[in-house]
Amino acid sequence: MTTDSLPVRTATPPRTAPKKPAPRTGRRLLRPRAGRQHHAGPLAYILLGITAIVSIFPLYWTMVAASTDNTRVSQTPPPLLPGPNLLSNLARAWNEAAMGKAMLNSLIVAGVIALSTVLFATLAGFAFAKLRFKGRNVLLMLVIGTMMVPPQLGVVPLFMMMSELGWSQELPAVIFPTLVSAVGVFFMRQYLAEALPDELVEAARVDGAHSLRIFWSIVLPVARPPMAVLFMITFVHAWNDFFWPFVVLDMTNPTVPVALTQLSAGYIRDQSLIMAGALLGTLPLLAMFLVFGRQIVSGIMAGAVKG
Repeated sequence: MTTDSLPVRTATPPRTAPKKPAPRTGRRLLRPRAGRQHHAGPLAYILLGITAIVSIFPLYWTMVAASTDNTRVSQTPPPLLPGPNLLSNLARAWNEAAMGKAMLNSLIVAGVIALSTVLFATLAGFAFAKLRFKGRNVLLMLVIGTMMVPPQLGVVPLFMMMSELGWSQELPAVIFPTLVSAVGVFFMRQYLAEALPDELVEAARVDGAHSLRIFWSIVLPVARPPMAVLFMITFVHAWNDFFWPFVVLDMTNPTVPVALTQLSAGYIRDQSLIMAGALLGTLPLLAMFLVFGRQIVSGIMAGAVKG
């Protein structure tokens, strides 16, 4: 018998003992399943309903007070249902406070301030976040430091400056001191520092794009969500601003908050008339939020998911 006819035995791997399962602890890790939708419970809906009622009640009370007379508003307990005098009170407030001109002035002032703040704050935020230049940190600290200075400290020199320029009692006196805000610059800087990759800016530099081209083609598409939020906040703040317009404007060329002071003049204040004027001043803001609210919220969510 030759060795070629002998059976060849292959080496079998050694048997290993089966692994013991790891001991279970009392705490169980829950992993979210892909595509799983989370539904709110009854308690969440109750809390949301209470929050919505508390938030809407001041506006509802303004409408109730504007639809009654001064005697009914001053009673105890006050009325909780609208009255029949809403349209008449709105007409009186519109005529006595010159609300037409005041709304036009407020629209011009708030629109220009909001647009300029968004533009300049985005430019400055991009410079502080992605550009390298000497004194950048010092300038940023100075911008942040201005947020801690009360605006009332600069009223007297600012009023003197507006008088020297010949802008007293004119809308430019309200617009130009607030063309940009430190809060807007800091807000845009923080967003662009996280949402805009440095590699994207460097790639544009390699392709030969200058800073303005990078800002127009890269920064603006990335910064749309915070720009929408900043525009909304700035517009509402400029629309409701009372102190500086009251100082620099008069009753012949007022904004809405300044015009509402005419309704409170007199020995006996008509609370229903004041509430009617306040309701007229609030309606444009409500209309703007109803028109652009969904776009603003979707922009915030898109920016949050992207980040």
